[in-house]
Amino acid sequence: MNQKDTFVHLFAGGMILQKEGPRSLFRGLGPNLVGVAPSRAIYFAAYSNCKEMLNNIFEPESTKVHMTSAGVAGFTAITATNPIWLIKTRLQLDARNRGEKRMSAFECVRRVYQTDGIKGFYRGMSASYAGISETVIHFVIYESIKRRLLEYKSASAMDEEDETVKEASDFVGMMMAAATSKTCATSIAYPHEVVRTRLREEGTKYRSFFQTLSLLVREEGYNALYRGLTTHLIRQIPNTAIMMSTYEVVVYLLNG
Repeated sequence: MNQKDTFVHLFAGGMILQKEGPRSLFRGLGPNLVGVAPSRAIYFAAYSNCKEMLNNIFEPESTKVHMTSAGVAGFTAITATNPIWLIKTRLQLDARNRGEKRMSAFECVRRVYQTDGIKGFYRGMSASYAGISETVIHFVIYESIKRRLLEYKSASAMDEEDETVKEASDFVGMMMAAATSKTCATSIAYPHEVVRTRLREEGTKYRSFFQTLSLLVREEGYNALYRGLTTHLIRQIPNTAIMMSTYEVVVYLLNG
């Protein structure tokens, strides 16, 4: 993402603020808050259970185990929560002038159902499935860095008892591992985010993942596939770092 693209995004944010007011910057927050908890719960439950099962079949903690577990977890969470994220996207794209009544989440649900029926709530899901590649890349890199950090600690430990005790620095290291892995994964697989948003627009000309992908490249060029990447990274990197370190703390505490 070059400086010109970054300026365009900042300028667009300023235009939204000027035309629609400060509240416009929080459109879609409700569905986002509602969707985060079940989405993360489903994802980590599926990932942990699948990894535990596959560790008894394949080489424990191998790349194959991490890739398969991440793929299964991503597929499960996407299928279960896609309607929530569609509503969030529609609310974010609902442009109104200052003082005009905003579309509520319930009104958005009604409009989606009236227009497309039940299947309308699953628009963009093909792009989300394509985004499973991001999840797989993220967890493979994360687990690899995490394993190396643990190996380094074990090698430097004076006795075996100290190896099982985690310190604050261990979780800081996991935060850095999560931030690094998420940056790599997002940068590689980001185009699916752009395609998914286009598919979820109301009254859109986009119909499927590959049709949208080819249409974007043909009409707007390859740069369009990475539009908004900088903003997305600014949001995702700290979010993922905190989420993964929190997950590791909870697992550590539950295991005693």
